[in-house]
Amino acid sequence: MADLPVITSPLLDLPGVRHGFFTRRGGVSTGIYESLNVGAGSHDDPDAVAENRRRVAAHFGSAELVAGYQVHSAAALVADGPWPAGPPQADAVVSATSGVVCAALAADCAPVLIADPEAKVVAAAHAGWRGALAGIVEASVRRMEGLGANRRWMRAAVGPCIGPASYEVGLEFRAEFVKADPAFGRFFATGATDGKRLFDLPGFVLDRLRAAGVERCEWVGRDTCAEEAWFFSNRRAFKRGEPDYGRLVSAIMLG
Repeated sequence: MADLPVITSPLLDLPGVRHGFFTRRGGVSTGIYESLNVGAGSHDDPDAVAENRRRVAAHFGSAELVAGYQVHSAAALVADGPWPAGPPQADAVVSATSGVVCAALAADCAPVLIADPEAKVVAAAHAGWRGALAGIVEASVRRMEGLGANRRWMRAAVGPCIGPASYEVGLEFRAEFVKADPAFGRFFATGATDGKRLFDLPGFVLDRLRAAGVERCEWVGRDTCAEEAWFFSNRRAFKRGEPDYGRLVSAIMLG
């Protein structure tokens, strides 16, 4: 089996840290899930999903991915190995244990990988708009600090997600952000009509990282909704009336 196509960030190319933002390529799923669908919550063939997850874990030389049961929350949990009783509800996984593959799934939401190369602590977070607004980025940073990390040493990359040109929303969506902080209005641009706006999700997540003290951060610049050949997209599937969609995975580990 050839190694999987993977997108990386120069900010996270660090000694003792391995990471990757995986695409939809290199798996065994078929149809609308073609090909590297890792979403156990999808309606894909469970055996195909299990094989796809095995391939991603094997890319890191591991047997298993460690991800939470994602619910668009601000919950970040520490893991020192696979969950013994199945994944708990959490949208970020933090670890200081070598060999633990911290993973986050997404299909338009923003995956965020963070590393402190000095303290040897890493995190993988799933930041949809709800989680990002609720504070999943800040929660991940605090959890890392609890393991001895220092936000001044942290580096972060926001992976492939729905881009600002693809994310059209209604005025009520913008109102949720402005209610939390009027300054958040700057992440919305004029849409196709007066009642629509374009939301900059990666820009907002980067802002949350910087506000949390993580100055060295970037978006890899890939739009999941616009790049069908490379990525799954919830919004694209919804627009087409498709019954389901695949999930991408992003992961980071020490070792």
